[in-house]
Amino acid sequence: MWTGSSPYEVLVSCCSGLGPQRKCLRFSGILTCQAGCVLEALSSFVGEQDFVMPLDLGAKGSCHIGGNVATNAGGLRLLRYGPLRGTVLGLEVVLADGTVLDSQAPLRKDNTGYDLKQLFIGSEGTLGVVTAVSILCPRKPSAVNLAFLGCATFPQVLETFQLCRGMLGEVLSAFEFLDSACMKLVQDHLKLTNPIKESPFYILIETSGSSAAHDEEKLHRFLQEVMTSSLVADGTVATEDSKIKALWALRERITEALTHDGCVYKYDLSLPVQHIYQLVEDMQEHLGTRAKNVVGYGHLGDGNLHLNITSPSHDPALLAAIEPYVYEWTARHHGSISAEHGLGLKKRNYVHFSKPAPALRLMWQIKSLLDPRGILNPYKTLPDRASTD
Repeated sequence: MWTGSSPYEVLVSCCSGLGPQRKCLRFSGILTCQAGCVLEALSSFVGEQDFVMPLDLGAKGSCHIGGNVATNAGGLRLLRYGPLRGTVLGLEVVLADGTVLDSQAPLRKDNTGYDLKQLFIGSEGTLGVVTAVSILCPRKPSAVNLAFLGCATFPQVLETFQLCRGMLGEVLSAFEFLDSACMKLVQDHLKLTNPIKESPFYILIETSGSSAAHDEEKLHRFLQEVMTSSLVADGTVATEDSKIKALWALRERITEALTHDGCVYKYDLSLPVQHIYQLVEDMQEHLGTRAKNVVGYGHLGDGNLHLNITSPSHDPALLAAIEPYVYEWTARHHGSISAEHGLGLKKRNYVHFSKPAPALRLMWQIKSLLDPRGILNPYKTLPDRASTD
C-alpha cells in the first residue's frame, strides 16, 4: 500500500484515473481514492480543483484516509462538515474470507437495502479491511477568517459559543478551545508565541464562506458583541494564510508539546457541552499532586474533550487512580468513552460504560458472522465475551 506524502505521487498512485477524478470532482464533488492515500496530499489534490476534504486533523501529514474511515475520525471541522459517516458515500472492503465487497457507487442517495458501508466505518478493521473510499468533498471556501480569543472562565467560553452559533451561523466552520496549561506547554516545549494576553482559556473560531465582505462583517459584529459584553478579554483575527497557520499551530501542536512533558495518559471523550471542562477540574482535584499536569482541549463545537494527564515517567499507581474513575465519571454524565479515536486495545473492556449489554452481544454476533475465525485485528475494539453476558 502506498505510504508517500507527495501530492503528485498521490495523483499517480492513489486516484484511479486522474482525468476521470478531476471530472468527477468538478461536477459532483465526489473523490474516489485508495485507502493508502495520505490525508494532507489528498487535501492538496482536491484543493487544486477548488474543493476541500471534509476531514482535517493535526496528523494529516502522516495519517491515511483508510485509517481515518476505519476509526471514524472527527477532526477540526466536524462542526461544519459532519462526521465521516455522513460524507463517505461508498467503500471497497476486503472481508475475512477474501471477498472484495465493492460498494463504491458515487451516489448521494441509495436506499437499496442495508447501508453496509456503515458497518465498516468506525469498526477499526475488525470486520473488514478498507481498501478504497468514495468521499463527498465540499466546495473550497473563498473567504476564511480565524479569531483567537481569550476568556476568563469556562462559563464565558460556553456563552461565547452560544452567541457564536447564533451570530455566525452558516459561516461557522470550527470552534476549538484549550486551557492555559495547554498554552504553557506549547510555549515552553515548542517555543510558540501566544499572540494575546494571558488568559485561563483560549478559543479558536473559524469562519469560511464565499463572500469575504459578508463574512468579515458578521465576524466584526460578533467580536464587537463579545468584547463589549466582557465575555472575551482579548483577541486577534487572521485572514492571511501564514497567520492562520500560526494560530492553528497553537491548537494542533498541543499533542506534540505533551510528548515533551513526560509520560502521557490520553483520553478522548464526548460529553454534553456544559460538562466538558468539569471533568478536567474534577480530575485535577481527584489526582492532586500525583500528576504533573492535567490539561483539557478539544472540539467544543461537537462536545469532544481531549483530556491529557502527564507524569515524569510511567506510574502504575497514577494510572490506577485515573482508570476507571475517568470512565465512571463520563458514564454518570451521559458521555462516550471514545469520541473519535476508537477503542483499540486499551479501552475495549471499558466499553460497557457507553454500550448496554444487548448492544455488546449484537456487536459480537456481527463480528462472528463476518470474521468467524477472528483473524481481523484480533483483541481490539470488542470486549472480552464474558463482559457481554
